[in-house]
Amino acid sequence: MTARDVQKIIGARVLTGEEFLDREITSACASDMMSDVLAFSKDHSVLITGLCNPQVIRTAEMLDIVCVIFVRRKHPDETILTMAKERELIVMETGHRMFSTCGMLYSAGLGGGAV
Repeated sequence: MTARDVQKIIGARVLTGEEFLDREITSACASDMMSDVLAFSKDHSVLITGLCNPQVIRTAEMLDIVCVIFVRRKHPDETILTMAKERELIVMETGHRMFSTCGMLYSAGLGGGAV
């Protein structure tokens, strides 16, 4: 699945990284706790979160996450978007809740991987 597929499935708005939407995504991780993301995320994944602070981008960079999706209409500020652009990271936002976003992506075939 590509980031473009993810965007279409959840009806997300791309905030940065539109030129990278053809990147492959192999799994998803959803959490507002970056310690859990560090423990359970895999390369080439999408991070689904409602936590709107720069630590999300730093965590994504450490784990080679392809895309960050902010749920519940959370909108990252310019500091976060600038950090994402510098790291060539895709950032999206959606009005869906985390549970719904995960469900839509899971139903479309995107898994979370084994723990």
